[in-house]
Amino acid sequence: MPFVWLFLLSGFVILCLTTILWLVSLPLKNSSIADIFWGIGFIVVAWLAFSYGYGYLPRKQWMTALVTVWGLRLALHIGNRNWGKPEDFRYAKWREENGPRWRWISYFKVFLLQGFLMWILSAPILAAQSLGYPAILTPLDLLGLLLWAVGLVFETIADLQLSLFKLTPANKGKLLTSGLWKFSRHPNYFGESVVWWGVYFIALAAGAWWTVFSPILMTWLLLRVSGVAMLERTLRLKPGYQEYMRKTSAFFPWLPKQ
Repeated sequence: MPFVWLFLLSGFVILCLTTILWLVSLPLKNSSIADIFWGIGFIVVAWLAFSYGYGYLPRKQWMTALVTVWGLRLALHIGNRNWGKPEDFRYAKWREENGPRWRWISYFKVFLLQGFLMWILSAPILAAQSLGYPAILTPLDLLGLLLWAVGLVFETIADLQLSLFKLTPANKGKLLTSGLWKFSRHPNYFGESVVWWGVYFIALAAGAWWTVFSPILMTWLLLRVSGVAMLERTLRLKPGYQEYMRKTSAFFPWLPKQ
């Protein structure tokens, strides 16, 4: 199936899935389930592309495997983090502000918005699996794999360090400033960005240079919208965080200032 038709088909599938997820969220009164679905949605898109794409088979297998591993890890991490806990504070605040209207507002503001972003961001995944040339794995494929691996290891270690830190009662109210968090205030988001650049380079190997908007958009979202910027609006109020900000890079890992 050519890219355009595959792109449109994936958009329809994502629309159906996000609508079903929204309907599930209503009786649960919990819009946070949209976050768990984020990684799963990309897995669905990758397997859809694998089933219908005309791309070079080894590249299709490669891309599908990488997206599946990344998506499962992310879904399991977020699911484990949210299990048995109340709705995420962002959604809870919007629910309180909007009252009964939130059931409809959440469909557009949370579920459809995330679905739309998923659709746009999935372009390199779809392109790599729908373009059949070159019919050989290239150095760009290898570079993509390397970036993906570095990013996945980085975000996995960062998430694990933060989870273990929070499990220790003595750390309540404290800041994690060791491990990868010594070199970046948000190493998990940095790792996520690198993963997405890895995905792009595999698409680039198939000639889809124009999908560069996907990793750029993902990096911008992580830095300016749903990641660093959003978190730091609240974190900067915590005791000691201003000093942490002064010493530690916000995103790109770097040696801390003295």
